[in-house]
Amino acid sequence: MEIRFLYSDQCPSHDEAIERLRKVLDEEGINAKIEVIRVETFEDAKRYRYPGSPTILIDGHDIDPVPNYGYAPTCRAYRLEDGRISPLPSVSMIRKAVRAAKGES
Repeated sequence: MEIRFLYSDQCPSHDEAIERLRKVLDEEGINAKIEVIRVETFEDAKRYRYPGSPTILIDGHDIDPVPNYGYAPTCRAYRLEDGRISPLPSVSMIRKAVRAAKGES
């Protein structure tokens, strides 16, 4: 499983987001390397097709795909299962993406 964690220093939620990712991987019994990429410039954002911080890609797929409104080294918002907006993906959102990559439902 290939995992990329992209973030911007300007968004404080990235520390908690990567901890959630690590927790889910541990609970799912996945020993995968996480490639951590700091996105600093608009050029970096375009190169990585980065919608904002934090972004988690599993096997090249965003755990919460968003429409392409452009790419920028900025913060990101996630729509949670209950409809609320959050600067962090939920644990269940991360788990669902990990299980999908494993071929589970």
